[in-house]
Amino acid sequence: MSSTSGARDQRADTTLLDEEGSEHLAGTPVTADAPSFDRPYRYLARHGAQTTARTLREAASSAGSAWLSLAKRPWTAPTRTMLWASTMVDRAEPRWRLEHEIALETDFAVLRDFTRDADRGAAVVPTLVLPPQAGHSSTVADFAPGQSQLAAIRESGLTRLYALDWRPATSATKHVTIDDYIDVVDRSIRRMGGRANLVGDCQGGWLAAIYATLHPERVHTLTLAGAPIDFHAGDSVIAASTAALAGRFGMLPYRGLVAANGGTMSGAAVLSNFVMMQPQVEIGRQLQLLAHIDDAQHVERYRVFEDWFKHTQDIPGAFYLWLVENLFWRNRLVRGELTVGGRPAKLGAISCPLFLLAGATDHITPPAQLFAIADHVSTPAAEIVERTAAGGHLGLFTGKKALAEDWPALMAQVFRRSVDGLSEVA
Repeated sequence: MSSTSGARDQRADTTLLDEEGSEHLAGTPVTADAPSFDRPYRYLARHGAQTTARTLREAASSAGSAWLSLAKRPWTAPTRTMLWASTMVDRAEPRWRLEHEIALETDFAVLRDFTRDADRGAAVVPTLVLPPQAGHSSTVADFAPGQSQLAAIRESGLTRLYALDWRPATSATKHVTIDDYIDVVDRSIRRMGGRANLVGDCQGGWLAAIYATLHPERVHTLTLAGAPIDFHAGDSVIAASTAALAGRFGMLPYRGLVAANGGTMSGAAVLSNFVMMQPQVEIGRQLQLLAHIDDAQHVERYRVFEDWFKHTQDIPGAFYLWLVENLFWRNRLVRGELTVGGRPAKLGAISCPLFLLAGATDHITPPAQLFAIADHVSTPAAEIVERTAAGGHLGLFTGKKALAEDWPALMAQVFRRSVDGLSEVA
């Protein structure tokens, strides 16, 4: 098991790359030397003061840019302002970009098959992507033309490609549990042939890790991007707020949120929490739209992001309450105390090749929360690859630089392991 700093030093391919994504993909630097979970009130007070200062600076800067843009042609200001206002509220439902077929369908999840007809007989282990389930559409994995994680994976040679699409929770699916999620992943992999490369983004990452502990024989390689495993590591507003709220009131506030929404966790409430973590980003994005309302490319980028970011979906209440208590609060996965369906979910059961991608400025999942898994699995140190991309959380899945450099570099290694000795793992 990789459990020492010496083993960590042996791991391959730890790199730091520059990010050239849009401004909304960036975050602020995070540290791992002062875990916010241990001192939540101190951390939240400092974060609040810093965020207020950043918000004021961003508002002044972006407002200045918008004013200068309007001042250049003052006679067009009323028309441009009206166009800006209408663009901000003109939303469309996010959609999948790549052609695909539906391979499996349940009331809370859909398995989408992105394998092209010409590749159905390809001698390569199939790959299954688990997008996040955090109040937004799963289409983040296929965000836009030229910004598709699925396309980047497929172009690396992993042509037998699938992704699970998490449906919005309803009154009929509010009781869906972690057992149901694990079951649909298992049904998907069995339908794909019984063994797969598993790729998990953010929440989909810890779900993938838990699945791998319960069904290690079905996971050929495991790739996690921006996925919290040690939920208390590093500096994180989510960790600090959970420690402060659950530490004082237990699960009562979370149960209240679910009850108030009829048994589901409101996706709109989750969105509000994300916005309040970095309000300066939201303010800057809206004011920059005004400044560039005549720039068709800028407006299109804005629309694509807003269509995904602001189109929220509810989360099954039973699943949400389970993950808050067992992962965010109790941190039972990394402590070796987690059970799912009556079975222990021990990270030490994972021995397959492990690929980890973190964002240097990820304020949702600090790198320490992801890289912690390497100290608990049984995978040999030489088979653990850690990679750090410059940029924030969403940039890991939608940033042009990450998709052009980080994902191809990691997936090339997955591909090599997916064609060598294929007859032994098929």
